[in-house]
Amino acid sequence: MASNNVALILLTLTHFLFLLAPQTGAQPAASGPANLTGTLELGGQYTTFIRLLNETQQIIQIQSQLNTTTQGFTIFAPTDNAFQILPSGAINGLTVDQKVKLVLYHIIPKYYTLTDLLTVSNPVNTEASWGLNFTGHGNQVNVSTGVVETALNNALREHFPLAVYEVDVVLLPLELFGTKSPKSAPSPKSTTSPKSTPFPKSSNTSAEIPSPAAEADAAPSPSHSKNGAAGMNVRLGIVVGLGLICMGAMS
Repeated sequence: MASNNVALILLTLTHFLFLLAPQTGAQPAASGPANLTGTLELGGQYTTFIRLLNETQQIIQIQSQLNTTTQGFTIFAPTDNAFQILPSGAINGLTVDQKVKLVLYHIIPKYYTLTDLLTVSNPVNTEASWGLNFTGHGNQVNVSTGVVETALNNALREHFPLAVYEVDVVLLPLELFGTKSPKSAPSPKSTTSPKSTPFPKSSNTSAEIPSPAAEADAAPSPSHSKNGAAGMNVRLGIVVGLGLICMGAMS
């Protein structure tokens, strides 16, 4: 009889301890509103991404929509090391609008599990209106932008309405970081000598200096002067002769 009571007590204690023990395995979807900042802070290595979310004020937009969305959000969170391996000035050199686009490129306005991303139709539009492409290798999901490609390593949160996945590179959109076409080479400078600047014409036409050609045309030639002198001598001789004839007739 006493052994039965002991067994009953032990069974009761075992059941009580089981209820107190933390449950492992899949967790149910969060009943309260999701907290993006809290999820990232809990990860402990997303301070740069959090700063960009705050700097561009997108954290306010996303958090307010998380409370009302029926589609949910999928967010890819680059680690601090992902930002550190970028070329110097890659982020600081962006305009405010470009920073907003970069942040929005890491956000899909729909909730996706990793299993969903294995079979999703590419490209998947982001909040920046630029697409991401997903490929699967077994249970591994890779995401590609056209500039970089990386694996989705860790699910920081995977409960509707918010899924947050770690990426070890910054997702650089082709529209901002793609290869730019080389600038056209400047046309070679002309090797011809510059035209001489024309001398301004005088407004007083009467003061124009005649050209040497005009002076040559106006000056009498030497042969013309000799012919004129010979003609005058002939006429003078005729007059003198007529005068002598008249004087002889009168005498």
